[in-house]
Amino acid sequence: MKHVCKPDGTIATPAATLNSNIDAMQKPSNATPWPAPRRLPVGGLHRMAWRELGAAHGDPWLLLHGGPGGACQPGMLRPFDLRRQRVIAPDQRGAGASRPRGRTQGNHTLALVADLERLREQLGIERWSVLAGSWGTVVALAYAQRHPARVQRLVLRGAFALTRREIGGLLLPSAKRGQTLRAPAALWPVRVGDGVPVALQRLRQLIQNGTPGVASLRAWRGWGLRETADAAHGLRRSLRHAAHTGSPWANPIRREWAGLQRQQRRALARLRQPGVHRSDRAARARYRVQAHYLLHRGFMRPGGLDRAVALLAREGIPVDWVHGRFDAICPPANSVRWAARGRRLGGPVVLHLPPSGHLGGEPAMLACLRACVRRPLP
Repeated sequence: MKHVCKPDGTIATPAATLNSNIDAMQKPSNATPWPAPRRLPVGGLHRMAWRELGAAHGDPWLLLHGGPGGACQPGMLRPFDLRRQRVIAPDQRGAGASRPRGRTQGNHTLALVADLERLREQLGIERWSVLAGSWGTVVALAYAQRHPARVQRLVLRGAFALTRREIGGLLLPSAKRGQTLRAPAALWPVRVGDGVPVALQRLRQLIQNGTPGVASLRAWRGWGLRETADAAHGLRRSLRHAAHTGSPWANPIRREWAGLQRQQRRALARLRQPGVHRSDRAARARYRVQAHYLLHRGFMRPGGLDRAVALLAREGIPVDWVHGRFDAICPPANSVRWAARGRRLGGPVVLHLPPSGHLGGEPAMLACLRACVRRPLP
């Protein structure tokens, strides 16, 4: 697959390639079976869930989900060629199918890094490549910094910098980003004028409440609604761009947009419903872990991510920084800055800015990820 490298280091994908990717996306295909997870004891009560998919002797890839508190999903496999690549997909401590779900004790970034290294050793993998998105980029950088000899290359989507601006953009009241489909102000426990630490403390207290009440239910339901609204904001911008430029992505993005709008309306309707449902228990565990990590700024020391980027450059580890230019959750400036830093230090770095938002499954983003993940190393 050919790509054109612009003078600023970004990658432009030819229109013919975009059209072929759209055709492939629209054709029905047999979904890859999503296996039941296996669990690895990793310390204390924690047992990390993980799945293995693809070619048993293919190039090994570690797949890191976002969140914090998220989980690997079948749709995250779409960038890979599972006939030739082997994918290891763990759920981080306390998240997804890992147990105990939602547990924050003994749960911090260095522990997540140690868990991944223990899994690599158990599987007998000498070196693996890493595909990570959003919060997963923090975990990927922390892992590569601690175990650079075990990392073949990195593909980092929508890099998260753990800044107050990013966290506040999600949690603090605002008139931006489609506010009407977020949690209404009267139902959201964070008030105008609250700072990020105050907001996180209040949300954490509500979510950790042993007996969920109305306010607790609205906290984790509203948090999920706000995340969806912010993702929809980026998708809406990419749709406008596609329609304005006559891009072949317009119809696929429009379908994604319609689905996300339906999801938002259902979430908004559930916001006022009484009783705890099965989906509420999963959301409570997710946002319990997320509040824990965000309150501690991802357990990263100031400048820690910058130092990780510098080390990757010095070690010569290839990095593809992939960031949707309309991302409304993690600013594209994160990847632009880190790619520039790695390039200045002589690292094999490529920056990609596809016309998409934050989600890894958006058409332009997915095409870019496929090109990166399936591109042979020199």
